[in-house]
Amino acid sequence: MTLTAIVLAAGQGSRFRAVAGADQDKLLAECVGLDGVVRPVIEQVLVNLPERIARRWVVTSPERAEVIRLAKMYGCDVLLLRSAGMGESLAAATAASASADGWLVVLGDMPFIQSSSIEQVIDGLEEGGISVPVWDGQYGHPVAFGRLLGPGLMALTGDRGAKGLFTQAAVREVLVDDPGILWDVDLPQSLNFIHS
Repeated sequence: MTLTAIVLAAGQGSRFRAVAGADQDKLLAECVGLDGVVRPVIEQVLVNLPERIARRWVVTSPERAEVIRLAKMYGCDVLLLRSAGMGESLAAATAASASADGWLVVLGDMPFIQSSSIEQVIDGLEEGGISVPVWDGQYGHPVAFGRLLGPGLMALTGDRGAKGLFTQAAVREVLVDDPGILWDVDLPQSLNFIHS
């Protein structure tokens, strides 16, 4: 099954900007990756994607020139959207990649997810189902959606994510030893990942 990755990077990051400054984009904030290399948050996310994911879409806003540059540098298609709504972003990216076998939804502000966890989520996916990583009893990201859920993803609107689809499909919980699946960079202090 060849999945298409959808990296959501259109949100404004207002909580981060409120603390760090209005001109600070959390996607471009420097952080130390799992490999010990310092890169911007969005670049860490792209580096962690397994090679087997050939098609990658980054959904972002037109004014984010550096995010667009990094996405292209890593071989991603870029979908420009004025809306920061997660549902709208998912619907547009799914429609743009409608021929995919399924979709791996990745959040652009989660730089500490192990590639092996992403592989496990992909391996756990069945055609009509959803595969979600679980750590410490909590659902995390990325989440994989099988091909049959395409119409549901394309029907999403506004800022509502794909949680509603969980009631319409078989959900495979993939247990991972990876706190990174829950760790998003909402605030500047989140740039320092505490490995447990």
